Amino acid sequence: MDKKDIEALLDKYIKGTCTPEEKLLLENLYDEVLKKQTGDPEHIDYPSTGAAIFDQLPKPQPRSIVKVLRYAAAASILICASAASVLLLINRKSDKRVTLAQQQTIVPRGNVATLTLSNGKQIALNDTTEGEVATQSGIHIAKTNNGQLIYSVSADNTGDEPAGFNIAATPKGGQYKVQLADGTMVWLNAASSLKFPVRFAGKERVVELTGEAYFEVAHEAARPFVVETVNEKVLVLGTHFNINAYNDEPIAVTTLLEGSIKVQSTYTGKASVLTPGEQSLLASSQFTIQAANVEEAVAWKNGYFRFNDEKIADIMKKLERWYNIEVKYEGKPSEELFNGKISRFKDISQVLRMLEKTEGIHFKTEGRRVTVMP
Repeated sequence: MDKKDIEALLDKYIKGTCTPEEKLLLENLYDEVLKKQTGDPEHIDYPSTGAAIFDQLPKPQPRSIVKVLRYAAAASILICASAASVLLLINRKSDKRVTLAQQQTIVPRGNVATLTLSNGKQIALNDTTEGEVATQSGIHIAKTNNGQLIYSVSADNTGDEPAGFNIAATPKGGQYKVQLADGTMVWLNAASSLKFPVRFAGKERVVELTGEAYFEVAHEAARPFVVETVNEKVLVLGTHFNINAYNDEPIAVTTLLEGSIKVQSTYTGKASVLTPGEQSLLASSQFTIQAANVEEAVAWKNGYFRFNDEKIADIMKKLERWYNIEVKYEGKPSEELFNGKISRFKDISQVLRMLEKTEGIHFKTEGRRVTVMP
């Protein structure tokens, strides 16, 4: 793709006339340069940072021609490094808000989790060296050096021992990957827990989830895999899906990527089968099936935040869990909708600066408290 092609696409993007395929193409280009982004406004690699900022800025609204022009200026940096002065001017114009967001360095904790064995013993996995962690019911439990827990059947396992339950739990700011004894892979998001048998027995493979997790289930036609939450029961044979079922969220969202799953409400007993690209929204009196934004649903698992027409209160809930912060509001939270994409492993100040680009909101950080201000 040459310069003229990129210019034409950027023009269509700004005008809101891009096709979904063209928008995806641009976003993929921005993803490549997003990794090079730096948070120092005085030492910016303008071609790469400009592209990342273009992607992070909210879609321009007709009510504000100033925002449209600013959006276009940031976008042009992708193809014209001489626009650096424009970006720097924009950054300096909002120096006051940026300073507020930079007052405290707050980063996520990364691969952090606690494993509770069936005998009640608790193991802090981040403080445990690589290798075998424990052996239970003929199952070896090992930790890898990249934040993964692996359950594997030992050679002398007879399957006669009673299978106890283990609990893998992540704190706020933590995440962890678990491979169950049947080969199923589970990615746990922050402030989440998974209760599961050391080895599966019986006609079903049942686990219990609180919070959010992404599953890649090992196929066993004779033994369905079942995920139970407070709101729902998800029945699968072998598939890839994401469940967001935090206790402080009013709706549990289950998104299917591959295969087929059956979602059943624990309140009403109503059930529905999802096909790839669909998601269920379930509350005490609500059960809805709709088309899913799959990229948004699994963005956390792939290492980034993806905000798609989200209110600031919903965004701050995600930041609160991931960065282990306390969130306060001065006045009523803004109803403005935000769009953007940024790595989850950035310092929180960089995420807040991205949100401040709208000029409709800014932040103050004091210790681990973040105050949202109009």
